Amino acid sequence: MKLSIIVPLFNEAENIPRLYTETTEALELAGHSYELILVDDGSQDASYERLTEIAADDKRVKVIRLRRNFGQTAAMSAGFEAARGEIILPMDGDLQNDPKDISRLVAKVAEGFDIVSGYREKRQDKFLTRRLPSILANSLISRMTGVHLRDYGCTLKAYRKEVLQKVSLYGELHRFVPALASQAGARVTEIPVNHRARQAGVSKYGIDRTIRVILDLITVKFLLKYSTRPMQLFGKWGLMAFLTGGLSGVATLYMKFQGLAMNRNPLLVLTAFLFFAGAQFFAIGLLGELVTRTYHEVQNKPIYTILETLNFDEDI
Repeated sequence: MKLSIIVPLFNEAENIPRLYTETTEALELAGHSYELILVDDGSQDASYERLTEIAADDKRVKVIRLRRNFGQTAAMSAGFEAARGEIILPMDGDLQNDPKDISRLVAKVAEGFDIVSGYREKRQDKFLTRRLPSILANSLISRMTGVHLRDYGCTLKAYRKEVLQKVSLYGELHRFVPALASQAGARVTEIPVNHRARQAGVSKYGIDRTIRVILDLITVKFLLKYSTRPMQLFGKWGLMAFLTGGLSGVATLYMKFQGLAMNRNPLLVLTAFLFFAGAQFFAIGLLGELVTRTYHEVQNKPIYTILETLNFDEDI
């Protein structure tokens, strides 16, 4: 099989029929052999009923229904694990991605690239609440990861299957796959893709997503640079702490000789407390990420549980 199209869905009942029609028409017109994997991420509307109807009529449509809403990364991961195609393409289920761009992404992969990322050249979203934060986030992510893309947030990307097999996804890490795959030497490029305004349903993105992305970016930076040598990071913090403590001690002694008693200098205690508390919190958070990855990978434990599947040869 050539292509596996992965579409995570959460309360998109109004968009599903048109999504299916447009996607299959674009793929058939291009002559691709494909499977369309639709992942119902715990929808509470009629999404699963729509998916059931489509899967009954078209055996190329595979449906995965998760027991609850695990989030976009987990839904994508479920689709990635089930995919059988040589090239895997995730896309949004809100119809803002244009299925006609799939063939252009595939053609770019054929040129020898491992990952082809779409970037929304004429993005149809509000500037202040969506586009401006995205511009700032993409700049920050590119700078911190060293993989320069204009639109990390665009779901429409094409991956060679072997690249995804080397990447484990947790949290909101699906948007960082190009950066994580670069560790294994993946060749990454990007092309402009069409972006359309949402016609039905409600956006699932809010300011809380931005916060989670920032926290995951810290994790990605750590994994890219320090996952195999954490002492390089924590050692620097330790040296800085010792240096700061030594300078503070000298300053405190100087103040004492000037007549100010050490127990009357709360600034030193407050500064030391805040510094060490901050360092400990970051260290605990990063070490917790490593423990979580070890827990899942050693036990081969996925970050989702499947309720039922349709049109798969066997349960996954």
